[in-house]
Amino acid sequence: MSENATGTDSNGARKNWMGVLARAELGALEAAYETLTPVPGHTFLRAPETGLVMVQARANGTGQRFNAGEMTVTRCSVRLAAGMVGHAYVAGRSRRHAELAAIFDAMLQDPELADDVSENLIGPLRAAQAEKRTTAARKAAATKVDFFTMVRGEDSR
Repeated sequence: MSENATGTDSNGARKNWMGVLARAELGALEAAYETLTPVPGHTFLRAPETGLVMVQARANGTGQRFNAGEMTVTRCSVRLAAGMVGHAYVAGRSRRHAELAAIFDAMLQDPELADDVSENLIGPLRAAQAEKRTTAARKAAATKVDFFTMVRGEDSR
């Protein structure tokens, strides 16, 4: 199995960065794209298109699967001028988000660009997303109420 600059297997690393790109704010991706010099040329293998996917859940988290509902998703596939192919699926209807995520996915597969994109885009996005999750967890923990039952004297026998 091949390894990337971070020392993990390529499929696991790609899964990780695709998740980061899919959850990223469009503004952050646009800002990173604006700083690229030169901007990589690309062609669409699949232009951004929006559709629905069925979301499944499990009863009680581990039980039998059931269809929870539909979710809007936008997908895109691009080929860079260098030949690398990138794909993206993002929640919602942002065609531009899907396009940029696919471009960055392709760039991260290029050995000459991967370290730079990983260090300057994926690392900061991952840190910002972790901070956002931590903040949300702190806010939720602040509202936690612990209930307990007092034992009455005559019930303690």
